[in-house]
Amino acid sequence: MKQERGFRRLDFERLPPGEQPERALEFERRMRTRRSVRDFSAEPVAVELIESAVRTAASAPSGANQQPWRFVVVSDPEIKRRIREAAEAEEKENYERRFPDEWLEALEPFGTDWRKPFLETAPYLIVVFRIDYGLDGERKIKHYYVQESVGIACGFLLAALHVAGLATLTHTPSPMGFLTEILDRPKNERPFLLIPVGYPAPEAEVPILAKKPIEDVLSRI
Repeated sequence: MKQERGFRRLDFERLPPGEQPERALEFERRMRTRRSVRDFSAEPVAVELIESAVRTAASAPSGANQQPWRFVVVSDPEIKRRIREAAEAEEKENYERRFPDEWLEALEPFGTDWRKPFLETAPYLIVVFRIDYGLDGERKIKHYYVQESVGIACGFLLAALHVAGLATLTHTPSPMGFLTEILDRPKNERPFLLIPVGYPAPEAEVPILAKKPIEDVLSRI
């Protein structure tokens, strides 16, 4: 991607002081209602909502503005089936042989296992790939801060989907190489995150959890 050079004046909206806390608290309130969902409805979702969220994600900051991400949106039932089967094969191996006892103990309160029906039920899967290096013919172009950049973009994506009224799950089957093969991605792209997206099933439940209080996560110096 050819980068534009030069500068232009910053387009920045400075809010009235009285409006700043109102906006901040409203966004906090909405984001604190976000939960990871594993029981999805098959109800269709307007693709425009997905595209809007991806545009938001793609606006995230990145090292040297290299934008080292690819968002593959999957709605084809056959592709979703293949992804589920491959993910379940890896996860079955994880739960039965690979995961240490400490990790299984940590997962126990969530009631998860190797079965991943949500990968077929959710109307969309967004597979986020990190682009580890650019390609100019056979020449590799180094990318900087790839992990950090893609992580920030995923945060933008999850927030945008939630604000649009959609449920999500951050799913990381390990290893994830099968996604590269099934989705026919090039050698410089690596799977980063698999996000089922849709509406929660009417009977969907989530674990009762507590977030750390602000004094445990914020240090002021």
